Amino acid sequence: MNNYAHSLPDTKNNSNWHLLSEHLRETGRLAGEFAKHFGAGAEVLAQQAGLLHDLGKYSAEFQQRLQGDPTRVDHSTAGAQEALARYPKLGYLIAYAIAGHHTGLANGKGFDGQRRSLAERLKLKSPTLSKVWQQEITLVEEKDFHKCLQGMTRCEDQHIFQCAFLIRMLFSCLVDADRLDTEMFYAKAEGRAVERGYQHLSLLALRTALDRHLRKFAQNSASQLNAWRNKILTTVRAKADLDRGLFSLTVPTGGGKTLTSLAFALDHAIQHKLRRVIYVIPYTNIIEQTAEIFRQALGKKYRDTVLEHHSSFSVDDRKLPNPEHYQGRAKLKLAMENWDAPIIVTTAVQFFESLFSARTASCRKLHNISNSVIILDEVQTTPLHVLRPCIAAVNELARNYQCSVVLCTATQPALTSKEFTDRFENVRELAPERTGMFKFFKRVSIDTEIKKWTDDTLLQKISEQEQVLCIVNNRKHARSLVDNLQACHDVYLLTTLMCAKHRQQVLGQIRASLSDNKPCRVVATSLIEAGVDVDFPAVFRAEAGLDSIVQAAGRCNREGTLPRDKSKVIIFMPQQQWKPPHELRQFIQIAQDILRRGGDPLDHTTMQNYFRKLYWQRGQQQLDSKGILKNLQSEKLDSLPFEKIAHDFKLIEDNQQPLIVSYDAEAEKLLNDLQYVDRCGEIARKLQPYLVQVPHHVYNQMQKARQLEFVGEKNFAKQFAVLAAKDNLYHADYGLGIDDRAVMPTSSCLI
Repeated sequence: MNNYAHSLPDTKNNSNWHLLSEHLRETGRLAGEFAKHFGAGAEVLAQQAGLLHDLGKYSAEFQQRLQGDPTRVDHSTAGAQEALARYPKLGYLIAYAIAGHHTGLANGKGFDGQRRSLAERLKLKSPTLSKVWQQEITLVEEKDFHKCLQGMTRCEDQHIFQCAFLIRMLFSCLVDADRLDTEMFYAKAEGRAVERGYQHLSLLALRTALDRHLRKFAQNSASQLNAWRNKILTTVRAKADLDRGLFSLTVPTGGGKTLTSLAFALDHAIQHKLRRVIYVIPYTNIIEQTAEIFRQALGKKYRDTVLEHHSSFSVDDRKLPNPEHYQGRAKLKLAMENWDAPIIVTTAVQFFESLFSARTASCRKLHNISNSVIILDEVQTTPLHVLRPCIAAVNELARNYQCSVVLCTATQPALTSKEFTDRFENVRELAPERTGMFKFFKRVSIDTEIKKWTDDTLLQKISEQEQVLCIVNNRKHARSLVDNLQACHDVYLLTTLMCAKHRQQVLGQIRASLSDNKPCRVVATSLIEAGVDVDFPAVFRAEAGLDSIVQAAGRCNREGTLPRDKSKVIIFMPQQQWKPPHELRQFIQIAQDILRRGGDPLDHTTMQNYFRKLYWQRGQQQLDSKGILKNLQSEKLDSLPFEKIAHDFKLIEDNQQPLIVSYDAEAEKLLNDLQYVDRCGEIARKLQPYLVQVPHHVYNQMQKARQLEFVGEKNFAKQFAVLAAKDNLYHADYGLGIDDRAVMPTSSCLI
């Protein structure tokens, strides 16, 4: 009698059902193939996980369920139990993954979590298994299982962290392999093709396309600026044959680091046979901009090789149909990307929270991070409360998962300093010698005497300038200034209460005004500091951390067309009404201290001193405020708190909810199409430029006030929240939440 893994609607004829032995063997094969990229023989561990993951389906109870019996059957615990029976010392390395391959990784024991702990699962009485499984499935001996770890580089003080990291990576291999094989079975049964990935696309082709684009700039090196950009590009690319590991790319704003880093990544990947480039950006609001830069550089032929992926639309597995009956019918299930494209552009939130996640949807892609070049753009923006865990994860990727990591910024933090306990080690700088480079790119003069300006003074200073950028620390202040500048023409506001599409259009108007030398006064929040390409002759910056001040300076005389003494960056202290948010005050205090002592913000040594002092004041505990590393050091393999870690690790602690703004005709069309499509992933991605993030409590108030509408089937309605047009809460100049009739408490939502 055959045992099956998956059924088809025709329960009377099971001849074309998914044989269980075939599913286990193919899942094991795929998982092993994925783990080969880890090195150190990890493919054997992943293969055993694949062979055992659905062992419980060899029970009469589960086979009856496939025949129509509605009784639920636990089919994953049996495999975890067998893993520990076979491999009592190290079986936990795959038992967590097997037990959680549908529901997610659970805590090993103790800890109150939503999932039953692994210890509890292992005590359950599983259904009796047919002995035929022992003839159909062959597992490796215990001694061969143990050999798999011998090639891994061990870090004694983080050994348990390393084990937890490996388990999560093996979990990723198993989940992706299981889903892919299941999807392939149903696709074949339904007579549809399954096209995944870019396995046959060579990175060499992408590099050729990029070289074609870069040659245009090399030919135009008459100006000193372009000459320096070409020198930086040439110097960096010449180091692509260096061994894999950690690199830094410290290039001043305007030095062309975005395309330079991509060129290095492709060169390095080709040299060392790495699979893909993963570009990690700190903020969602510039992900589309960076991805578009790459697409334009690669040309029309290779536009689709750049995959954007961030957390604006994340799917809770518990809202999805039972995976046992998956036939591609989840109408509003987003495409759960497994990152098999050649170039991934993602956010720091998506990247790091996935590395510490316990959910199947978030972890599925993790194995595809291995054997890649990872570019961490603006690495200095990594939130301090999770800095140590982030460093530990990056170190582990470089140490044991065949990754090269580029720390890319104009203001390199002191993460390699000996004073910093969890520092990056053996980091090699890619850029040219700093002194001459930074001297040339020092195109502005920063007035280090902090001005105490009332709003009246600030408004007067802005009005006196024909072209000026003023950056403040909260959205309500920005709106207030713009309201009081209406007498001036060509005044623009930029905040995150405007959807990305709206901001892009406003930025287009700003750039056109600047290019035509027309009056252009812009008030913005810090979003404009993160890679937004604008060039003003003057910048006013409200007090902030030294790194923010330098980033703001990067929007001044960006192209070097003005003398340095004509390009002013002025730091001001706003009036008491607009005191900075609590989380910024320590950054400001340290910056004040350094500026009072005569420190030059544009000097590399000054920036290093700033970060050293910041890390020292925070202390080791505040750089891992949830104690993630400390907790792991005190645990053993049988008690790893996976669910607790996933709950505690949040890169952004504020709970934000996305809503869609029907900003233009394209958004309206996409929202209309969303109601009728069978697969919504592509539409959801196209709607990302129309998102605005609001605090969770504001979202709830808007929902209660019926200011939100929901698109989709009833079971998934809340996945796609749309701002109701009838409430007129979105302003053509200011974005969301500024109408006097808005239910949103502006004091909290505009900070």
